[in-house]
Amino acid sequence: MDIVPGALLKQINSPEDLKKLQRKDLHKVCDELRQFIIDVVSVHGGHFAASLGVVELSVALHYVYNTPYDQLVWDVGHQAYGHKILTGRRDSFATNRKYGGLSGFPKRSESEYDTFGVGHSSTSISAALGMAMAAKYKGENRKSIAIIGDGSMTAGMAFEAMNHAGVADSDMLIILNDNCMSIDPNVGALKEYLTDIATSGTYNRIKDDVWKVMGKLPVGKGISRTMAHKVADSIKGIVSSSSNLFESLKLRYFGPIDGHNITKLVDTLKDLRNIPGPKILHIVTVKGKGYDLAEKDQTKWHAPGLFDKITGEIVKKSFNTTQPPRYQDVFGHTIIELAEKNDKIMGVTPAMPSGSSMKYMMEQMPHRAFDVGICEQHAVTLSAGLATQGMKVFCNIYSSFMQRSFDQVVHDVAIQKLPVVFCLDRAGLVGEDGPTHHGCYDIAFFRCIPNLIISAPMNEQELRNLMFTAQLPSTDLPFVIRYPRGTGVMPEWQTDFEEISIGKGRKLKDGEQVAIISYGHPGNFAQAAIRTLRTEGINPAHYDIRFVKPLDEELLHEVFSKYDKIVTVEDGTVVGGMGSAVLEFMATNNYKAEVKILGIPDRLVEHGTLKELYAECGYDAVAIAETVRTLVGSKVSTSFKLQVTNQ
Repeated sequence: MDIVPGALLKQINSPEDLKKLQRKDLHKVCDELRQFIIDVVSVHGGHFAASLGVVELSVALHYVYNTPYDQLVWDVGHQAYGHKILTGRRDSFATNRKYGGLSGFPKRSESEYDTFGVGHSSTSISAALGMAMAAKYKGENRKSIAIIGDGSMTAGMAFEAMNHAGVADSDMLIILNDNCMSIDPNVGALKEYLTDIATSGTYNRIKDDVWKVMGKLPVGKGISRTMAHKVADSIKGIVSSSSNLFESLKLRYFGPIDGHNITKLVDTLKDLRNIPGPKILHIVTVKGKGYDLAEKDQTKWHAPGLFDKITGEIVKKSFNTTQPPRYQDVFGHTIIELAEKNDKIMGVTPAMPSGSSMKYMMEQMPHRAFDVGICEQHAVTLSAGLATQGMKVFCNIYSSFMQRSFDQVVHDVAIQKLPVVFCLDRAGLVGEDGPTHHGCYDIAFFRCIPNLIISAPMNEQELRNLMFTAQLPSTDLPFVIRYPRGTGVMPEWQTDFEEISIGKGRKLKDGEQVAIISYGHPGNFAQAAIRTLRTEGINPAHYDIRFVKPLDEELLHEVFSKYDKIVTVEDGTVVGGMGSAVLEFMATNNYKAEVKILGIPDRLVEHGTLKELYAECGYDAVAIAETVRTLVGSKVSTSFKLQVTNQ
């Protein structure tokens, strides 16, 4: 289906084309850009509401600034679709987030206009400050602009960067896009603070009057520009403390202004472009602007998938009546079951209550489950503090986001042996979000930390039982449970709880010649491969190791005593992962075997569907079967396809 852009948008192949338009045409450009995003995302999928909210800002920035010489740094990147379309990627935008197509986020290798690759939040101010400092050092009149949402502003890194920016004396602009949302509604004192600024009629009315007066003062005739600024700052301080947070960090504060008024945005940005030094512009926007349903339910429409743009009906995937649940929902419902029986259980998540399904506990037990904002480091140490008081805390963080809190896991949890339960959602490959979101590294970076228990369930029942085991009084060490994005394999998943012996795997099937050792959900791929191999007369054994720390040495002694050809399968990096642990065991115990490690290769894996990426990385059912055939020297044809659950 060809999607035709509007008459003006069709002419814009770069920001230079945008600059050729008259100011009066910018309203129409915004309308056409917004409609183009709706048209493409409704048919091809992707993030939605965030980019609709910054259409006017995207147009204004490229209209006013000399991009890419002037450098725009988008935070997270969910809102950068308009930016991409205006910078030469309009005709390829339908490939967004598809295998081999455009990235869903700004990416330096994709365009010179993408000055900094982003996927996680709260990096824009630091990056833009670095660019501004470099420009100053090199004597370049280059502008650096960070665009950050109020959700991303909750992270400590944003405050660290502002603290430095205020004294670095570099020419940079921070644009605070305030829409009271990240993926879920924002939480915390900063949200209330920004709301006070945006809604303070007295402050904004007098502030505007102050600006008008200062603009009429005869600077140079009895009053210096420095004196004028001091007068303005004094009046603003008397009227309200609203600007103190930013101006106390020596950032000149402007705003708030309507982020959907393109004329006001252009005028304001032109003025700010000529004001040197660090400054912040506060704009107020509506996430999902221009699409009524997205404005009313911004969480649902953050990334809705395919939908009918006329009716708003979201296209549901064709699941049968026995469709297994998502792992995240198994977590969400199971923690409530456990908490009803154990009053010491609490839940913590850093800004992902919907994505992790912690929202269910937050709704039913609001005094025991908390969204702390985009603050992974704080989430971990908060959980540690709760654990010192006897609480059993389930701290649910996406695997790739967990990278941000490695230090806290070491110092605040592991060294003190505090029994925090880390539930790592989105472990392994995650699909269309690509390399910034793949959960590749947690096995490797956690395996080296003392005092950690590290586990992965092969199915929903195992997830429930690992969660049950982790909250038992006898479990007195930090406990990691990693599980993938998407559905499991068990439609009837609400089974009775059973304690799992920590550090114990299980033999799923005896076999001959070859043993497959799997870790976590990919064990289901191994089972599918085995079913096919058995029809060819090949009969591998299958072991589910369950824990990479502590390892089940009894199980591994059995494997290496009986088999000299072994395949390991995991959805983590092959460097330092479960396969590496097996090789370490083999070397330590002087076994000799031919071992093939299947998992995420030692390179960045781009975006695509899970099925495409599992195949590319070589650990789907087809690849497992072919690896076994190679080990046993089979000549059986591989010209077949397997249908594997969750691929």
